[in-house]
Amino acid sequence: MDTAAFLQEVQKLHTVSDRLNSLAEDHPLVAEALLIISGNVRHTATLLEVLVITKMGPITGAGPAHA
Repeated sequence: MDTAAFLQEVQKLHTVSDRLNSLAEDHPLVAEALLIISGNVRHTATLLEVLVITKMGPITGAGPAHA
């Protein structure tokens, strides 16, 4: 897998985190758990992004995957 493919997966993880946050707003009974999971997913995405850029190098001209 090349760097761009990994960074696309990072973006997908950020999107999942955003969707979980939205669900938390609509479902107060499970909001706290959803927010915790959302934060963990976002944290994992950030760690993956750092790992990929550190080990494989950034894509020329690319901004952060979570933009």
